[in-house]
Amino acid sequence: MLFFGTYQLSGETLHIGSWTHTFDGIFSATAVLIASSVLVWLISSLISKTNDKRLMWMALAVVVFGSATLILRDQRFIQWKPTVFNWGLAMVFLGSQFFGEKNLLQRFMGQQLNLPQRVWGYLNALWITNFALVGALNIIVAYRFDEAFWVSYKLYSSVGFTLLLMVLSIAIVMPHLKDHDMNEEENDPLRGSS
Repeated sequence: MLFFGTYQLSGETLHIGSWTHTFDGIFSATAVLIASSVLVWLISSLISKTNDKRLMWMALAVVVFGSATLILRDQRFIQWKPTVFNWGLAMVFLGSQFFGEKNLLQRFMGQQLNLPQRVWGYLNALWITNFALVGALNIIVAYRFDEAFWVSYKLYSSVGFTLLLMVLSIAIVMPHLKDHDMNEEENDPLRGSS
């Protein structure tokens, strides 16, 4: 949101006392993205007293690709960041299938959800597909459309793909939650039978 909002201020000048700053499109937006990503990671880590590795890796990717964008004055680096990050996630989720007995989603959510192994496999495949597709579409849009369109696409597609992933994940999980709840009711002596 800050990236998008800052990008929209391109050409505007901010005056604070004797200091002025003229917003420079994607370069100003990238500087704000770097600062806000690091700040969110640090604040989250301080509040939770644990290092949120997802936020840490995201901040690191933003700093690396954003710095290259600012130093070289080339927006392609920040445009590649979502693709590299999403493809990296796809590879991690894919690799998790081959190490240990549980894939990454099952390791994270296995305590909260009791699902058959094949359902965990479906969920993992869905998330891999999502990350691979989001990464591919990002770079296609970055190279086929102008910068302003890409910035808007990033804002709206991230919300859209996240909602779609959640809806599809829920659709896969829900039938198994009902079965699990019914089995618990049947086996719970305190609830009795009707």
